[in-house]
Amino acid sequence: MFFFCRALPNVTPYWVWKVLPKMFPEYLPGKTYNPGREYASLGFLYEPGKDLPIGVSRRNTQGLDRVFLNCAICHAGSVRETPQTPPVIYAGMPSNTVDLEGFERFIFACATDQRFNAPQMIAEMESIGGKYDFINRFLMRYYAIPFMRERLLMLKGHFRFADWEPDAGPGRTDTFNPAKTLLEFPLEKLKTSELVGLCDFPSIWLQGPRKQKNLHAHWDGNNSLMEERNKSAAFGTGAFPPTIDLKQLARVEQWLLTKEPPKYPFSINVQLSAQGEKVYAQYCASCHGRNGRDFNGEYVGDIVPIDKIGTDRHRLDSYTEELAGTQNNLYAGYPWRFSHFRKTFGYANLPLDGIWLRAPYLHNGSVPTLRDLLNPSIQDPHTKDPIRPTVFYRGYDVFDQAKVGFVSDVSRFDDEGRSKDESENPRKYFRFDTQVRPGGATPRDRNEGNSNVGHEGLEYGTTLSAQEKDAILEYLKTF
Repeated sequence: MFFFCRALPNVTPYWVWKVLPKMFPEYLPGKTYNPGREYASLGFLYEPGKDLPIGVSRRNTQGLDRVFLNCAICHAGSVRETPQTPPVIYAGMPSNTVDLEGFERFIFACATDQRFNAPQMIAEMESIGGKYDFINRFLMRYYAIPFMRERLLMLKGHFRFADWEPDAGPGRTDTFNPAKTLLEFPLEKLKTSELVGLCDFPSIWLQGPRKQKNLHAHWDGNNSLMEERNKSAAFGTGAFPPTIDLKQLARVEQWLLTKEPPKYPFSINVQLSAQGEKVYAQYCASCHGRNGRDFNGEYVGDIVPIDKIGTDRHRLDSYTEELAGTQNNLYAGYPWRFSHFRKTFGYANLPLDGIWLRAPYLHNGSVPTLRDLLNPSIQDPHTKDPIRPTVFYRGYDVFDQAKVGFVSDVSRFDDEGRSKDESENPRKYFRFDTQVRPGGATPRDRNEGNSNVGHEGLEYGTTLSAQEKDAILEYLKTF
C-alpha cells in the first residue's frame, strides 16, 4: 500500500511519464534510455514486475491514467550486503538513493526543449504502446501536454532557488523553500541566510510513541502535531486543500503509528553490544531515549540551541517567523487549519529507532556513518585521532557493517563517481563535499549548508576511546 498509495494529486499523464526518458535521455544522469527502469539513473527504485518506481502512484482521473510522486519517494530505501547481492527495500527509512532535485532538473529541462510538443510526444508515446481513443487523444493534444509544459515552465521559475544553493544530491531536499515559492515569497528579497534549507530525508516509523509524547517534528522541531506535519509535507509536493486525498493520507498515518523499523539484518556481537549499552546510557540516553523503542529521557524532544549543538545552521535559519505565520494560514476555512508551526532556535533531540538505517547523519546528511559521527570534525594535533570525512559519496546502497552506514569512502569510487566494485553498473554517485568555501558570491559558491561540524565534544561521545566507540556502535545496531 505505502509504496504506491495515492494521498497526493496525480497530475502527469501516464504515457507522458513513460516517454520523457525515451525522448530526452540526454537530460538524465546516465544519458541513456532504460525501458522498464526509465528513472533508475536518478536513484528511483523498482520492484520486479512493476512498471512504475516505488513512490509513484497511478490512478485514472477524468478519463486519463495519471501518475505522480507519493510519500514513499522520500521514505523508502534500499540496502545491499555486497555489490553482488540484490537490494532489500525498506519502507519508512529515509530514501538513500533518490535524487529528487535531479528529477526536478530533468523534467524542467524536458519542458524547456522544443520537442516537448503534442504532435511529437503523441507519436513517441504510440511507439512504446500508448493508445488513446478519439476524445483522450484530443485532450492530450490540445490540453494535457500544452498545459503540462506551461505548468512545468512556471515551476522552473518558482524553483530557481535550487540554482542558488549547493546541489542536494540523493537522499536530501530543501524542505521549506518550495513552500515559500508556493506561498509567493519574494525570493530575491529574502536575506541570504534564508536561502539554503538543505536537509536529509527522515525516517517515519513508530509515529505512535512520538505522538503520545508530543515530540516535535522536523529537524528544528517547528511543529508538534503529526497530522499537521503530514499535510504540510503533502503541500510541499503540490497537494493543496482541494486536491489532497485525506482518507488515503489518514490510512498511511494510521499504518505509521505502529510501523516498526526493520531489525539489523547482519550479525551483532552480543557481548560487545552489552558493553555499549552501558556507555550509551551514560552519554546518549538522556537526549535520545533509553533504546530504540523506549523514548524516555530527560531531554528527548527538546530543542538544543544552535550555539550549543554547533551543527550547520542554514536549515534552521531558512525557516523564519514569517514563514511560520504564513503556514498557520494554510487550510483556512477548514477544521484542520494549521496552527502549530513555530520558529525555533536550534535542532530537536530525536529518538534513534532504526538508527542503523538512517545514514548519512546529522540534519544535513553531512556525516556518512555512525562511526564517523563519533569522531570530531577537526583533528586534535596531540592525539591524531580520526576525523569525519570532508568528502564522501552519497546514493550508494551497499552497507558498511564496520562503520554502520553506507559505503562512501572516496577510494571506492572513480573520478566520475562510479563504484569500483561494480564495473557493470553505469550509475554515477554523488560526491558530497562538506568544506565551506568563504568568499564566494552565492551560497552555492560558498557551499553553504553542507558543513559536518557540531554534535561533538565530551558530552557527545567524540572523546571516547576507540573501544568504547566500537561498543556503542554495536549496541546501536539493536535499535
